[in-house]
Amino acid sequence: MSLHETASGERIHISFFGRRNAGKSSLVNAITGQALSVVSDVAGTTTDPVHKAMELLPLGPVMIHDTPGFDDEGALGALRVQKTRQVLAKTDIAVLVTDAGEGSLHPDEEAFLEELRSRRLPYIHVYNKADLYAGAVHENVGAIVVSALRGDGIEALKERLGALAASRGRDRHIVSDLLNPGDIAVLVTPIDAAAPKGRLILPQQQTIRDILDAGCSAFVCQDSELPGVLLALKSAPRMVITDSQAFGRVSKMVPPAIPLTSFSILFARYKGDLLTQVRGAAALSSLRPGDRVLISEGCTHHRQCGDIGTQKLPAWIEAFVGFRPEFTFTSGGEFPEDLTPYRLVVHCGACMLNEAEVSARLSRAEAAGVPVVNYGVAIAHCNGILHRSLELFPDAAAVLNGTDTV
Repeated sequence: MSLHETASGERIHISFFGRRNAGKSSLVNAITGQALSVVSDVAGTTTDPVHKAMELLPLGPVMIHDTPGFDDEGALGALRVQKTRQVLAKTDIAVLVTDAGEGSLHPDEEAFLEELRSRRLPYIHVYNKADLYAGAVHENVGAIVVSALRGDGIEALKERLGALAASRGRDRHIVSDLLNPGDIAVLVTPIDAAAPKGRLILPQQQTIRDILDAGCSAFVCQDSELPGVLLALKSAPRMVITDSQAFGRVSKMVPPAIPLTSFSILFARYKGDLLTQVRGAAALSSLRPGDRVLISEGCTHHRQCGDIGTQKLPAWIEAFVGFRPEFTFTSGGEFPEDLTPYRLVVHCGACMLNEAEVSARLSRAEAAGVPVVNYGVAIAHCNGILHRSLELFPDAAAVLNGTDTV
């Protein structure tokens, strides 16, 4: 990802759903002004979700998803519907596209609308192909009538999308709300074989920007240089933020009077799930031989020697519990539908996932009764420094104290 691009997890995800041949792809092309999706009169032309990151006025940075029809049939059709449901899990705003020539909603469409309402997911119902059915009466009074072919109603739809996007916004901070103008934060970013060449990883980039936006200063160093940086500063920094992989080493270098936390912990709070992750840490102490542990990453990347998800983290957990649990590894969109076989889910910091998808994954785990902990919280717990790492977050510390007594 280029430094000037907005990360997928920070974009508004707008997804288009509907039955086959309702005109979803034509509508996506009309809204974006680009031929993103193949269009034809043959039902089921879209066989895989199509994704496009772009700037869409008046919304700003968005991720557009065009999906296969949710009424697809057969063995392949079932796989396509499954892909569509995976897109639904990451959707911020849903657009249900209905053929304007239909006299009433199909049961599949009724069921989909009911699911959107049960999820409390903002949505817009669109009747497409108005050019073919002039004067047609539509039962959904709040729906928008458009013609993707002629462009009728497209601007009204974009304005409605913009209004919904504005209503979805919330004031979120990575770390700036914990700082006062002029404060100094020291960021520890180890450079090892797994570090990307020539750049910082996304959470580090975003944290630095958030610190600068708060009128504060960020000092960035590797863990080997940290003692020298702390000595060089005329006054103690407001906090030290470390990559989770260096938690154990860094905790020994930072005086107790200086708050210490990690990028993973900050991003768990940023995504709105820190308390869930802290509760999940308790499950590490209750693992038993034969238990299955799912280690899941939200993105896909080339695995290297010393990879944190498949090598370092399993080793830390094994050293902590005294045996090796049965580990399963997934990445990207491979997060399992059924989590009941697992005793614990250990998830990455989810920097590439949007808040909707993080929430969907956590909800799936909660429904299965499976605790979830992210990499940073798990590593801090294994190193015996989770209490210290949560000093900046009294509500999370209180949750941890509660789990300690269980």
